[in-house]
Amino acid sequence: MENVLAILLAGGVGERLNPLTRDTAKPAVPFGGAYRIIDFTLSNCINSNVRRIFILTQYKSLELTRHVRDGWNVLSAELGEYIEMIPPMQRVHKDWYQGTADAVFQNFQSIEAESPAETLVLAGDHIYKMNYHEMLDWHRSQHADITIATIRVPPEESPRYGVAEIGEDYRIVGFMEKPDPANAAPSRFDPTMISASMGVYAFNTDVLLRALHEDAEDPGSSHDFGRDVIPRNLQNARVVA
Repeated sequence: MENVLAILLAGGVGERLNPLTRDTAKPAVPFGGAYRIIDFTLSNCINSNVRRIFILTQYKSLELTRHVRDGWNVLSAELGEYIEMIPPMQRVHKDWYQGTADAVFQNFQSIEAESPAETLVLAGDHIYKMNYHEMLDWHRSQHADITIATIRVPPEESPRYGVAEIGEDYRIVGFMEKPDPANAAPSRFDPTMISASMGVYAFNTDVLLRALHEDAEDPGSSHDFGRDVIPRNLQNARVVA
């Protein structure tokens, strides 16, 4: 896990949590007293022994920055460990982050400088417990270029998720972002359910950088992982669930 980089996407407006997000970013919304929503993903990283972490911020990020500074100063710089807050810096073009894929693309030089073998792309505003070490073991054993964590949910929940169509060898052969329930592919594990993306991605870093550059060059893209990057790479990369 020493050669793994985690990128936490923490810049969204979080409109569905309004008014809790009126004055702060969704990952900084309090949870259980002194904790914040982002603590779930950061805890997953640390307990999975992922200790090189970029947090991409944008929307009203002051509280989030202070919380991470004061609550997560537990890593050793001498061992190459860090949690780095990265706001939009317009290094690539003159726009702010235009979508989840664009946010990562605008920091591709920082990824190249770290040169990790694999890169985890994670949401900073999800509440769950997960061992990313197990996911990366699966990613490697399947000789995958991209691995997407999925969960089974009822078909009527499909408008809230990206839905994966999974083949016999766990390869994802179709992917639709927030489809109508009538169009959502049934899960290969339970035909009464669908396999929904958790928004947790493991990439071989060279595949990630190639996919981001291709997406950035597409004027018709919304620069989103679920809507654009994943569907585009189903044919030219091994994408597994």
